[in-house]
Amino acid sequence: MPRPRFSPLDARNGYGPVEGPIGACRGGPISDFLQLDPDRAPAKGLTTWLAEGLRAAIIAGRLSPGARLPATRRLAAELEVSRGVVVDAYQRLVDEGLAAARTGAGTTVIASPAPMSPPSDRRHALAGLQLPLPPAEGIDIDLSPGVPDLAAFPRTQWLRAERTVLDEVTSADLGYGDPGGSPRLRAELAGWLARTRGVRADPDDVIVVGGVAQALALLAQTLYAAGTREAAVEDPGSRGARDQMTHWGVRPCPVPVDDEGIRVADIEQDVTLLTPAHQFPTGVVLSPARRRALLNRGGLVIEDDYDAEHRYDRAPVAALQGSAPDHVAYAGSVSKSLAPGMRLGWLIAPRRMQPELLAAKHDSDLGNPALPQLVLARLLANGDYERHLRHVRDRQRRRRDALLAGLRAHLPDAQVTGVAAGLHLLIMLPGGPDDEVLARRAAQTGVLVHPLSWHRLTPGPPGLVLGYAAHAPDRLAEAAALLGRAFRP
Repeated sequence: MPRPRFSPLDARNGYGPVEGPIGACRGGPISDFLQLDPDRAPAKGLTTWLAEGLRAAIIAGRLSPGARLPATRRLAAELEVSRGVVVDAYQRLVDEGLAAARTGAGTTVIASPAPMSPPSDRRHALAGLQLPLPPAEGIDIDLSPGVPDLAAFPRTQWLRAERTVLDEVTSADLGYGDPGGSPRLRAELAGWLARTRGVRADPDDVIVVGGVAQALALLAQTLYAAGTREAAVEDPGSRGARDQMTHWGVRPCPVPVDDEGIRVADIEQDVTLLTPAHQFPTGVVLSPARRRALLNRGGLVIEDDYDAEHRYDRAPVAALQGSAPDHVAYAGSVSKSLAPGMRLGWLIAPRRMQPELLAAKHDSDLGNPALPQLVLARLLANGDYERHLRHVRDRQRRRRDALLAGLRAHLPDAQVTGVAAGLHLLIMLPGGPDDEVLARRAAQTGVLVHPLSWHRLTPGPPGLVLGYAAHAPDRLAEAAALLGRAFRP
């Protein structure tokens, strides 16, 4: 007698041949929704084989948000694999943000993969470049730098902290308040930044902003009003940061970057914008000698500390601000540690600039939303934020290692830099063609990468910038294999 099967419609609604969730089926095969043939399972790579089957079922709609996946022991028995293979495959879905595992409730699908159309901010940032973004339907793995690990957002901790905040919040907390931010959050940030980044600031020195982008906008407006028309920037460097300064009338003037960071001796402007702890996009650290030279030359230094939390193989590099708080405007955010959609960041500028910056902040938006500020303050106070960062570092180290191993296997001649920290790395292919040509080749295999030339103001050696935060290790290994195929002579 043939074994009973159920239709894709049943699977899409989360039911098997017997009424109930997929994971609770009784009496029939529970793996039909995967459309996998155990007899064709590979001798090696069973976890990847199963994870791809699960991912395909979600993409095709055979598993929709809310569907509970089969129990690991039962699915392993039916597919004739070890339970560890199923556990690891489920974990990959959790890592990718497609599923959630809860004690006593099993593993449940929580999202379908979003369309691969590039985010609107990236389309804006790349407007006018000679190499347009490849068609969305042709991209399977997006390695754009700057995209964080959104699947790691601490939903449980955030919800718990939010409930506590709502129990304690007062009417005054929900008013317009100080445009510089919630006093509670400013106090927590001052203490946390002092402990982790060596920043020297009182709570009143902290301005809560909508990410580093707003911090740069407020600084540019204030500087322009005071007569500043130019600022030195790293080349290559952050295109988004340059665009912010340009939009508000401050022209970016390129200064070369080498193995010690920005060439301080080449700076001619009174204002310098840079990423000293982990230069974007090369990943180099500003050397001690150049740190001293930069701070000794006077003027204003704008320190974009965009991903300082993510470090793996080296000790943290202290912020410049702690050595010269009267000369450094320090900016950071939770965009890379929590999510860019939170729009929460901080700006600590020399005290002489505070009145103008607070006025600009007030005129811009009257201040950030109150509840997210109070929730973040709670997470900082009870240690949940620090525990979350440790968890994310472990995840990102595994992802970085997977991409590195894949690049060594499939692009052994590539020079890889910037691997000790951050969420991206830079590869240089000696003797290779123009990096925009390489990016086009990569796109044809379904992998989106950034040519280093996109981030330059002046010509320089070609390279490719690869972000790895948004993908599980198996997908990064696959991406490296595809890049090796794309760049094969």
